[in-house]
Amino acid sequence: MALKVFERYLAREIYGATALVLTAFLMLFAFFDLIGEVQQLGTGNYQLPQAVMFVTLTMPGRFYELSPIAVLIGTLYALTYLARHSEITVLRASGLSTATLMKSLLKLGGVFVLLTFLMGEFVAPHAERAAQQLRLRAMSAMVAQEFRSGLWVRDEHSFINVRDVLPDSSLKEVRIYDFDERFRLLDIVEAESGSYEEDGRWALQGVVKTSFETSRSQVERRDNMVWQSALTPDILSVLLVVPEKMSIVSLYQYIRHLDENHQKTDRYEIAFWKKLSYPFSVLVMMLLALPFGFLQVRSGGVSLKVFTGIMLGIGFHLLNALFSNLGAINSWQPVLSAITPGAIFLLGAATMLWWVERR
Repeated sequence: MALKVFERYLAREIYGATALVLTAFLMLFAFFDLIGEVQQLGTGNYQLPQAVMFVTLTMPGRFYELSPIAVLIGTLYALTYLARHSEITVLRASGLSTATLMKSLLKLGGVFVLLTFLMGEFVAPHAERAAQQLRLRAMSAMVAQEFRSGLWVRDEHSFINVRDVLPDSSLKEVRIYDFDERFRLLDIVEAESGSYEEDGRWALQGVVKTSFETSRSQVERRDNMVWQSALTPDILSVLLVVPEKMSIVSLYQYIRHLDENHQKTDRYEIAFWKKLSYPFSVLVMMLLALPFGFLQVRSGGVSLKVFTGIMLGIGFHLLNALFSNLGAINSWQPVLSAITPGAIFLLGAATMLWWVERR
């Protein structure tokens, strides 16, 4: 019973501190993001209301990114507050073991893990896509392309060139080059525009089809044509949302598409494994904060610990980005690239706990 009372008390302190820290971070990042959008104001119909809406829609993604850091600082502050009033010392003297306290923290951290996963999987990807579509529509701009000639996509024995992809995933100036199994050119389909219907079918308008036979070529013009392809708006949405902000399902589908067409998947595989492991980094951050609660608090100690928590959180964020980039450049195992930062910080937490226990 006493343990349950303590867990409720600890939960109130940690949840309250984490919510306060996360709110402060979100407001700070929203301010800086809005400042960053000021230089784009006046482009097309992109004005202050659109910029505010754009920044608002990106906040779920910020929530997902900042959750581990906010949990680290919130837990660290709550434990330091308890240590300052000698509550942890009294509890340990009453028989509360480090293992029991750790279990209580992990139990409370499960709420953060679930919340981070739900935000990263179901809210942030859709909000990010809506934000980019809003921005592009207001600016009357196209989705960014990889080459001057537009977007190039391989679909089995076909190579597709799309000059422009509109924010609603409709296509402008489409060229489809069909090859046989020996990669001999069979035909070229050119269309003025294309819109997605369903089940992998695209409706092309203003079509000119050039077929190449053994000794001659044939040109056919059509007003409309149905084109069956593995290319879908979900795959095109990769152009709107960076891999790190895509959902696990979208990443898996796009990795399969790239793999079937014998294209590199390293960056997307790393992002996929990071999406699976990132919510659990919240638990690592809570364990990292635990040793600080056992240290004696002197004058100014709370501020120093909170500052240390901020530095550790920034270090974790930078290490995550570093290993993702190094993994993609050096073709490391995607799983290792994704989980190594968390493993390093978990090892650091275990070392600090061992040191504190030895004192």
